[in-house]
Amino acid sequence: MIDLNNESGVEVDETRLVQLGRFCLEQLRIHPQAELSILLVDEPTMADYHVRFMNHPGPTDVLSFPMDELRPPADGEEPPEGLLGDIVLCPSVTERQAADSGRTPEAEADYLLVHGLLHLLGYDHAEPAEHATMFALNDRLIAAWDAHRQGSSR
Repeated sequence: MIDLNNESGVEVDETRLVQLGRFCLEQLRIHPQAELSILLVDEPTMADYHVRFMNHPGPTDVLSFPMDELRPPADGEEPPEGLLGDIVLCPSVTERQAADSGRTPEAEADYLLVHGLLHLLGYDHAEPAEHATMFALNDRLIAAWDAHRQGSSR
């Protein structure tokens, strides 16, 4: 189950973000009843969260708050069920940085949602090997999502 609340004051394609979240959970073999919350916030709120939880000043693009520490199952294992946690996105920051990433604002939001989801699932990018693994998976999921959307729009 995916719950999305837009408190950002920015118009965002909320349906697409929920569909992307659902698609990624399926691709990662997470139980369909696992709960995920997506919260879209304004810059002052994101700046407050960034200071309170990360001890960094100013707003950021995405924060993740894992709950049950669910992980993708190994082959042959049952998909885990439980609370994934919360992903907090700041659409105004996302829109500003999209051009720097060579993406549209929509594609940047997609990329950051997947990034936040991978953090909920235990992926990190502090070390070079972790970084390579996480960003390669992020890229694979986005490519699969794009292919899925192109195939379903025909």
